[in-house]
Amino acid sequence: MRIRSLKLENYRNYESLSLEFDPGTNILYGDNAQGKTNALEAIYVCATSKSHRGAKDRELIRFDREEAHIQMIAEKRGVPTRIDMHLKRGRSKGVAVDAVPIRRVTELFGRVNVIFFSPEDLSIIKNSPAERRRFLDAELCQLDRIYTHHLVGYNKVVTQRNRLLKDIENKPETLDTLSVWDEQMISYGEPVISRREEFIRELNEIIEKIHHELTGGKEKILIRYCPNVQAGELAREIRKNRGRDLAARVSLSGPHRDDMELIVNGIDVRHFGSQGQQRTAALSLKLAEIELVKRRIGENPILLLDDVLSELDTGRQTHLLAGLSGVQTIMTCTGLDDFIENSFHIDQRFHVEKGTICVC
Repeated sequence: MRIRSLKLENYRNYESLSLEFDPGTNILYGDNAQGKTNALEAIYVCATSKSHRGAKDRELIRFDREEAHIQMIAEKRGVPTRIDMHLKRGRSKGVAVDAVPIRRVTELFGRVNVIFFSPEDLSIIKNSPAERRRFLDAELCQLDRIYTHHLVGYNKVVTQRNRLLKDIENKPETLDTLSVWDEQMISYGEPVISRREEFIRELNEIIEKIHHELTGGKEKILIRYCPNVQAGELAREIRKNRGRDLAARVSLSGPHRDDMELIVNGIDVRHFGSQGQQRTAALSLKLAEIELVKRRIGENPILLLDDVLSELDTGRQTHLLAGLSGVQTIMTCTGLDDFIENSFHIDQRFHVEKGTICVC
């Protein structure tokens, strides 16, 4: 799997951009705030329909324009696919695959598998549970369309149920309709819990060896899924906690409150691990993602690295880059000194300055 080309019009600080990528290692370098991350973000948006930074569509459009366009040509199993995405202020985005409009953006998932790794990911271990749920969902939605269907449905139901819980105080006659939303939460939520549980098992089969190598055999890692409600128990918990939900006016039970832990040598690295252990655990997690996607789809995913090397010491840099054999990598950095000094191989270089990118 690879990205052949990317074209942007009025996207962020780019008025117009056209790039062709090498199948190997591509470096976008330049000073900060020149547009390096914006180019990676555009690739991620085209593959997943969402910004990795959580930005709204209108924030992706150049400040003095009403529309933006992203065009990406990717190749999967030797077959090229063209994805066009139109972003418009105040309107839903339009997406076409090979010039055929798609009805739902979820139809985009899985066509191009990308893994985004940024400095923020290095702190995923110590951030809020929402960050770890986002990690789970980002990969599962690319790998499993059935999971995507259940997750989207579940999130919509939780939003509607929470709205009803707030309205019941002023409209007590609507209490009878709460059970309808309860049943839908159960219907969508149980498959979400089960699939997350399975995904964590798959990651654990891979990450132990990776982490063992990263730490020179000194550490053993385990990912522990921490569901808010155990699989098969959602119906019972929702009904048991109805009084609490009504008092809090929000849904307190379900996979929207899940978490996961990374246990290193028997301790929760989030609470008791050093910063180095936390970074190594996060790096192991990303490398395990690459291998898991490869096993599931039979091809390497595309890896987007946003200024990650500057956050890692030389040993971790070496382990990361050594694990990228056969993986198309597009990465950003402020300078090439680290690559030159450590003899890291670069296939294509791009210099980024003030919203323009030049091949070097």
